[in-house]
Amino acid sequence: MSDQNHPLPPFALSLSKGLAERSRSHFAPLSGRLRLPSARTVLAGLLFAISTPAFAQSLAITGATLAIGDGSEPIRNGTVVITAGKVTAAGAGIAIPPGTKTIDAAGKWVTPGLVSGFSRVGLVEVPAVNETNDASARSPFSAAIDVAPAINPLANPVAISRTAGITRAVVVPSTGTGIFAGQGAVVDLGADMNPITKPRAFQYVEMGEEGAKDAGGSRPAAILTFKTMLREAQEFAKAPASYDGRSKDALLNRIDAEALVPVVTGAMPLMVHVESGRDILAVLALRQDFPALKLILAGAAEGWMVAPQIAAAKVPVIAGGLDDLPSSFEKLAATQSNVGRMVKAGVAVSMGLMDRDEGLQLRLATQQAGNMVALNKVPGATGLSWGQALRTISSASAEAMGLGDRIGSLKAGRAGDVVLWDGDPLEMTSAPLAVWIDGIAQPLDNRQTKLRDRYATPEEGALPKAYAW
Repeated sequence: MSDQNHPLPPFALSLSKGLAERSRSHFAPLSGRLRLPSARTVLAGLLFAISTPAFAQSLAITGATLAIGDGSEPIRNGTVVITAGKVTAAGAGIAIPPGTKTIDAAGKWVTPGLVSGFSRVGLVEVPAVNETNDASARSPFSAAIDVAPAINPLANPVAISRTAGITRAVVVPSTGTGIFAGQGAVVDLGADMNPITKPRAFQYVEMGEEGAKDAGGSRPAAILTFKTMLREAQEFAKAPASYDGRSKDALLNRIDAEALVPVVTGAMPLMVHVESGRDILAVLALRQDFPALKLILAGAAEGWMVAPQIAAAKVPVIAGGLDDLPSSFEKLAATQSNVGRMVKAGVAVSMGLMDRDEGLQLRLATQQAGNMVALNKVPGATGLSWGQALRTISSASAEAMGLGDRIGSLKAGRAGDVVLWDGDPLEMTSAPLAVWIDGIAQPLDNRQTKLRDRYATPEEGALPKAYAW
């Protein structure tokens, strides 16, 4: 049947073709005995739920292995219902409201959309090309910088990450002229021009080795700089009109001082990049001088060494799940069991990408989580259960940002961010069959898939127009 005979929008046609290709790939060894499904057959059950990416429809996905994303284990023969862009029910034995369009997902898996806990997606497209890299700035400003206006929803890594089941991401700035980098954001990866879920979601500061470098060469200098800047922010909060940010003794200009006021009052979380055990303890000790600080630790490669102290302080951690080697002096005790050991000690841990293609490779989230599950089979290692592992790339990331009541799980009232997978999402061979963000079906093509399709079966003849001599 030709494409003209399909009453479907282009992205749904692309999805149907992709599903058929994936089915043929999976069943190739049986092709002599099994009739391979057509695009329309494979898409049966999805057609009623998918219209155009512009509107959220009420739909129910039934018969799947369902993961809520809250740390619980998967539910067999589960159902999730989405109404007006939000999850209204999820679990076993869920009643489907009359008139709801239904997808039969028997043999498939359903999870919440994945949330990358640390990324620079949309800020960086080609790291080595300055024109596409807005992560840092050499400017008179630091803490006041707001990354939200610079996030590009059309950047190639956004669509690539969405194709891998990532629906939301924490976007973190990089330092330029000092230890404070500015205000990060939480974004959605939908195929539209409105990516911001929460602007100015947190302030970001570098401590440890990087902070020492930014502060002039030592950790004591970084800590003193940090304390002095926060005290100046307190002075600004008390008397904005009399704050003299132009004094030669001032470390903060008025704009940056004002931006740090929510940090010292606890109204805005402070994400601190720190790796070593001793640096983690030094950061936790900063609350002695600034008790209102709402800390989030990012990195924490040696967090397992001081996990009881982190847990007692009730500070969430965003860790890299693939760190297993001492790549720097502050990571000498790095181990892939870090996440499992911290969780076992009672630390709230989510995972993201740090110093490892954090602008480009958000798709590694499932590998990070899958590795945590696999560690349970390694003698002497500490991993996570399947449900705990999924939580580190879904609800835990949302909770660290104070958005656990809005995104990150399939609990009632959360955003309708849902991914339908062809198998266990924490297995490397599995991939999304469909993705919804706020209940809106999303396209599953990107520049990489288009290039693959264009050149997968080249034919002799005239080259494409772009290559004409």
